[in-house]
Amino acid sequence: MDTSTDHTYGGGAGVRGVRGADGGVRGRDADRSGGTDPRADLPHPPEPRLLGAVLHTAFFLLLGGALARFLLHHPGDVRTPWIVALSVLLALLDAVPPRKAAPPGERGRPTGTGLGRLAVVVVVWMVLVLLAPSFAWCAVPLFYTGLRILPTRAALVLVVVLTVFVVAAQLRLAGGFDPNLLFAPPAVAAIATAVFLQAERQATRQRALIDDLVRTRRELAASERRAGTLAERQRLSMEIHDTLAQGLSSQQMLLQAADRVWVSDPAKARAHVRTAESVTEHSLDEARRFVRDLAPADLARGDGLEQALCALAARESGERLTVRVHVDDGGGRAPRLPERVRSALLRIAQGALANVREHSGARTVTLTLTLLDDQVVLDVADDGRGFAPEDLPVAPAGVRGHGVPAMRARARGLGGTLAIESAPGEGAVLSATIPLEPTR
Repeated sequence: MDTSTDHTYGGGAGVRGVRGADGGVRGRDADRSGGTDPRADLPHPPEPRLLGAVLHTAFFLLLGGALARFLLHHPGDVRTPWIVALSVLLALLDAVPPRKAAPPGERGRPTGTGLGRLAVVVVVWMVLVLLAPSFAWCAVPLFYTGLRILPTRAALVLVVVLTVFVVAAQLRLAGGFDPNLLFAPPAVAAIATAVFLQAERQATRQRALIDDLVRTRRELAASERRAGTLAERQRLSMEIHDTLAQGLSSQQMLLQAADRVWVSDPAKARAHVRTAESVTEHSLDEARRFVRDLAPADLARGDGLEQALCALAARESGERLTVRVHVDDGGGRAPRLPERVRSALLRIAQGALANVREHSGARTVTLTLTLLDDQVVLDVADDGRGFAPEDLPVAPAGVRGHGVPAMRARARGLGGTLAIESAPGEGAVLSATIPLEPTR
């Protein structure tokens, strides 16, 4: 048994409906984040502090071990005061750096103080090696210092010089030729240099990738903002077309009709003016509500979609057009429609009636709302002159005529469809189908 309500404003006309079911996925609003640092959650190149601390510690251990070895093997030697003084000076120079070390990838631009300190450290170390060959292995931490603050070619020259001193000191300490002592220091220097340069190249590439990613994120955020702005402009244009523009169009038609019969039939002219006044009052309500939250004024009062469609039909009905509303809610078992669905369907009905009034020449229009468990269908059927749906023109940007594209966009934005069935001389039926979330 069909338990439905039928609200009629004027004469009746049969309903010729087109039903379409499309279980499309409901559209979602894209999340946009703003006000955050694009680098906040990105990986950063490793800081050289840990490696620097390890090398400083190793340098002090090697320096202390070499000094202890000399004091144990050469007690009372005349070189002892000089070696102790130079060792203390070298330790102080290494312990108190004059400037902040440059991170990997930013070396090659040392200050004059940094170059002078490095030169003093190298000269003091060379003197120590000449006085006591056991200080030769203190050169390993110096490799890192040179590679970190000097340009690549200058750093490689320094590594070669330090390696030569190490080889000479080890051969002197051994008291004769030893192939192992000849080839081991260059191998150690080559490994240390290769490891450092490779780490530096990786850090440089990682920093470049991070910069590219940050730039890409910023460009993407700007693109999303532009897309959001364009979408909001499109939405606002549809809202204005479906509310203020249609109200003004109705007022214009009513005032023109009043002007035509102003002398011959003053009573009818005053009736047209009163109707225009009513339309103006409703348009003003729409404008105020539009400024607040862009929701339809008929829904803003807390009424349901059925009451809003009835109010719309009452406003649109007149001497030249009769609008009827038929609602099938399944005996009250249908779910309550979400606000977005109600608003979209009301706007679609407004747009369809505006097209009927301006283009079809129809005498009667029937709005049929069918509420099902999984979808809601709105049919707008008229008895006008009809048309070929494939001949519908596409409205250029900035030209009045949003009607069908706007209605189709509203339905698609909620995962629904919009179908039009018409033929010349046979009227037209517009059917909007919106899927609903399943109830549990």
